[in-house]
Amino acid sequence: MSTRTFRITVRGAFDGLGTDQRAELLARAAEHDILHAAFTSEGHLSYDVAARPAFTFRFLDSGEEEEDILEATERAEESAKAWLAARGYGYRNLRSTAEDLSQAALSKRQRRAAAQQNV
Repeated sequence: MSTRTFRITVRGAFDGLGTDQRAELLARAAEHDILHAAFTSEGHLSYDVAARPAFTFRFLDSGEEEEDILEATERAEESAKAWLAARGYGYRNLRSTAEDLSQAALSKRQRRAAAQQNV
């Protein structure tokens, strides 16, 4: 059996930020810029609190079975909640989406490469 790779995105909005919390987020905004976004096992946070209160965590996880994506999504949500709670950041509208990369459609380049390997 092969290992499946899951990409989980947890989105939400900061809620009830104090002046100090907002200043802290603004000070660290460069390291959480969307241009540096990546799916990582520990989770990567991106936001632009100067423009709007929305945030996105991106997680990379894996499992053996197709159903493991549900547990991976729960772990990602709990990790995002823990990160926010540890810093005292309120949040609302938390929602998640997950993708099993073994089920993702191949791009044109990937299909061409696969066809050449089978020749």
